[in-house]
Amino acid sequence: MKLQFTLNGERLELDVEPLRRLLDVVRDDLALTGTKEGCGEGECGACSVLVDGVVVNSCLVPASQVDGCEVVTIEGAGFERVRQCFLEQGAAQCGICTPGMIVMTRAWAERCRREGREPGLDDARTALAGNLCRCTGYGAILRAALDAAKERP
Repeated sequence: MKLQFTLNGERLELDVEPLRRLLDVVRDDLALTGTKEGCGEGECGACSVLVDGVVVNSCLVPASQVDGCEVVTIEGAGFERVRQCFLEQGAAQCGICTPGMIVMTRAWAERCRREGREPGLDDARTALAGNLCRCTGYGAILRAALDAAKERP
């Protein structure tokens, strides 16, 4: 099938099998390897990307579903502040979960700003609950997420 979508601000047209996973298109066909495959079952969040501003597990999304959509991966613009917060807090260890955590943090921080909510620790825990880290106790990750959400543009 002919697939047309915008990826990280660039309009693309690709021939893909309709049920090929978005994760495979991004990583294998387009060589954007920042998005990771952790579990392949939508349980860990390592493959999180934004599709039309909504966080999705790209391992569960058939490529055909993003036809006409805007897809943003960790390589896209808008993650600089969140990345910096993760770096400052030492929130990355092995790096498998980090891109998904950063994508989810950005979406959560933007939601807090849009809704005029002051982000809190419990809210951060809830927002990041779908992202699993096997290396840490989440302390540094939660601090980084809070820092990023509290930062006003």
